[in-house]
Amino acid sequence: MKNYSYIGISFIILLFGIWAVPKIVDHFSEPDLVTIGRVPDFSFTNQDGKTITNATYEGKVYIAEFFFTTCPSICPIMNRNMVKIQNEFYGNPKLGIASFSIDPEHDTPKVLKDYAESYGITNPHWNLLTGEKDKIFQLANSGFNLYVGEAAETEGGFEHSGFFALIDQEGNIRSRIDENDNPVIYYDGLEAEGIQMLIEDIKKLL
Repeated sequence: MKNYSYIGISFIILLFGIWAVPKIVDHFSEPDLVTIGRVPDFSFTNQDGKTITNATYEGKVYIAEFFFTTCPSICPIMNRNMVKIQNEFYGNPKLGIASFSIDPEHDTPKVLKDYAESYGITNPHWNLLTGEKDKIFQLANSGFNLYVGEAAETEGGFEHSGFFALIDQEGNIRSRIDENDNPVIYYDGLEAEGIQMLIEDIKKLL
């Protein structure tokens, strides 16, 4: 009788293990995405001289970054990585990118157009944006909570982060959660791990 009970309990444990292990694996391989906030309204001019607003990205998953074309440090790394993301989703009309210049006085549409060509930017929904500096700074610092600022003592004259923001089809900033159930919030645009996480989460939203 005891042997039968032992066998029965073992069978139940085995069944539970078969059911539970995939669930645990799924939890880590495909984490839920949380909503961080909503992108405020914006209206700027892209490299082709067209006006780009929030409505331009409706129905699309898109990535946002803040950069400037004469940046001597992290911007080249960020945009080479962004091109990798572009190429990963080549031909997919549901993916967009918004690159906001924090040096709009220098970064005219013509300058942005030349920059796009030099980096191999081919996605028609990748807009390099320029406009009023105060509005771009407000969008970065208050809208996305991604710090940008002028810094005369810094090479290039500006400070900004190397993070990318992920936005869903409804204009919400989205993020995965870490092993402690805290939102990652933004994705590291300088490291391969951050780029891979972003690619995985874009696929999840798409």
